[in-house]
Amino acid sequence: MSELDAFAHWFASPDPSVGGRYLALTLFAEFQDTAQVARDMTARFLLGAGAHDVIDDARLAVSELVGNVVNHVVPERHLAQPGASRRVDLTFKVWPKWLFIGVTDEDSTPPSLPLGETFAPTLIGELSEVVVPNSGRGLLIVQQLAAAVWWTPEDKGGKTVWCRFDLEGETGDSLS
Repeated sequence: MSELDAFAHWFASPDPSVGGRYLALTLFAEFQDTAQVARDMTARFLLGAGAHDVIDDARLAVSELVGNVVNHVVPERHLAQPGASRRVDLTFKVWPKWLFIGVTDEDSTPPSLPLGETFAPTLIGELSEVVVPNSGRGLLIVQQLAAAVWWTPEDKGGKTVWCRFDLEGETGDSLS
């Protein structure tokens, strides 16, 4: 099974009955514990899916992505409702050897995905905080943790930021 097959399975015709694990949940940005709930649900889902080795990295990636929504997203006019909370939709998909995580918000503005390492890892310890970028560090962290990071626009407005973690066969027995 190739990564392209996995992508097509979940994104073109998602059918959890043919294998894999799937979870979708909606949180609201204005709640005080949104990031904590997102981290906890990430851990619970991955424990149930047998993806133990990526729990810590996935929790941190989800925390950064949800934090970006909470701190930066301004919903588009046609999606915003006066007095309503901003939606944060999370999608988790494990199939067959990949974990896909998507965080959807109501703002179509493309994320500022860093194009690569700003500084070599050996140099970063010697640099003053003054030269470290003020923004984009969360997505840089996600890029360092995940095998891939990208975003897709939503049909009705908003966007989803995706990341993919490679699983090293650890879910094979639990998904059969």
